[in-house]
Amino acid sequence: MSNMTGQQQVNITCFKCGIALTLGKVTLTYLGSSFPVELYRCSQCGLVYIPEELANGKMQQVEAALEDK
Repeated sequence: MSNMTGQQQVNITCFKCGIALTLGKVTLTYLGSSFPVELYRCSQCGLVYIPEELANGKMQQVEAALEDK
């Protein structure tokens, strides 16, 4: 999976429940700030899949900006 913005269909299964993850709205929180985003999540247990590109890219930039405040 290379690009989340293209809304492409991915086949990711929840490790805990064994069902396919579906695209849905989730709220990420860091240092008291909340960010609504659309990511793949398990409809049964709520587990959210954060792709490596997002964790090492945009999320890292947001963390640095919040910590600098």
